[in-house]
Amino acid sequence: MLELKALLLTQGMHGMISQVEGLAKALGLSYKHQKIELKSFWNLIPPRISPISESLVKSKFVCDSKVIISCGRKSVIPSIALKKRLGNEIFNIHIQDPKISFEHFDLIVSPEHDNLKGENIINTTGAIHYLNKKEINDNAHYLGIEKDKKRELVTFIIGGPNKYFNYSERQIYELFNKVKTLFTLDRFKIIVIPSYRTPENIIKIAFNTFNEDHHVVKTVDKKAYLSALAIANYLIVTCDSTSMISEAAMTGKPVYIAMMKSFKPIGRFKKFYSKLKDLGITREIKDRVESWSYKSLNEVNRIAPIVKAKMRENGII
Repeated sequence: MLELKALLLTQGMHGMISQVEGLAKALGLSYKHQKIELKSFWNLIPPRISPISESLVKSKFVCDSKVIISCGRKSVIPSIALKKRLGNEIFNIHIQDPKISFEHFDLIVSPEHDNLKGENIINTTGAIHYLNKKEINDNAHYLGIEKDKKRELVTFIIGGPNKYFNYSERQIYELFNKVKTLFTLDRFKIIVIPSYRTPENIIKIAFNTFNEDHHVVKTVDKKAYLSALAIANYLIVTCDSTSMISEAAMTGKPVYIAMMKSFKPIGRFKKFYSKLKDLGITREIKDRVESWSYKSLNEVNRIAPIVKAKMRENGII
């Protein structure tokens, strides 16, 4: 399959890139990224009522690949338009719910908590991603933090506001103090890792809260993130990101979910939290520190053979 190329269509957000790139790597495909920017008017129109046309995209691009892997709302119409023009010459895969008829895609990869069902749908537990254990372990020494006998290492991964969680400063102060109180200085060293969605004011609060006795990474740094995953004894991930929780679940280490109050219903999130709890992967932060083990979650490697089988059926490989 190495001679096959994949065209990866996303809006350029880290979480989307991680998913499309992760699937391409698991399939053994070479790939190139194409950031999708729609013309202003079409940014406001949902895919289900948008015309299927490549003209909706600001800048035209060349499709010289047999496999299209898309993720995110803006990539839906470009993928369908390419399929309409090229037909069976290409195999188009969309990750997440496209919010449009599933028949437009050869395959849809969707997390179970999205509740999608169909002959061309593969469900995953959580989000797929591009991390692997080798890459994590190769970066273990990047932060220069050594383990010692006195204190275990706790990696605290922070997300950011989205359409469910607003990250108010009051909530963040409460959460940070809860983490600091539970993972006490005499037993633990906390490594704080921000993400692309973490606002500057939240990073500043984290620095003021943890920096004196712990370690706060103040910029988005993938190698620091990988290093922190590698050396941690425990992981804490804020509840707003199914992607980061899924990445943490690949390590096989105890994953605590740092819960926050949402300002709208989070039924899908709750289903995801419940699934990972039932699998013995995650627990909510409460009043004591516990250690546990589980089978590492690596969904992209699990589904890759299923995707390849579908591609063979369609004559792509």
